[in-house]
Amino acid sequence: MSELLEIGMVVCFGISWPMSVIKSYRARTAKGKSLFFLIMIFTGYICGIAAKLLAPSFKWYVLFFYVLNLIMVGADLCLYFRNRRLDRENGLS
Repeated sequence: MSELLEIGMVVCFGISWPMSVIKSYRARTAKGKSLFFLIMIFTGYICGIAAKLLAPSFKWYVLFFYVLNLIMVGADLCLYFRNRRLDRENGLS
């Protein structure tokens, strides 16, 4: 049961990240984004993946969702740096 609840948590986060990535892509500004927050979330997913890999009996399907979310946060991080550059070019920073 605890694995199903964990999957539910990761899936709910996973639904949110694509929306954040789309918003970052369309906004073309880093205003309102926190680099610290994104890095902490990214680091948290790395720790979660490491914990799953070190667990004596882990389920690959749970790991899949952690990796998928890590990719989404990584994409949002990349967009943050793109948008920060765009802000500088447009004189917004």
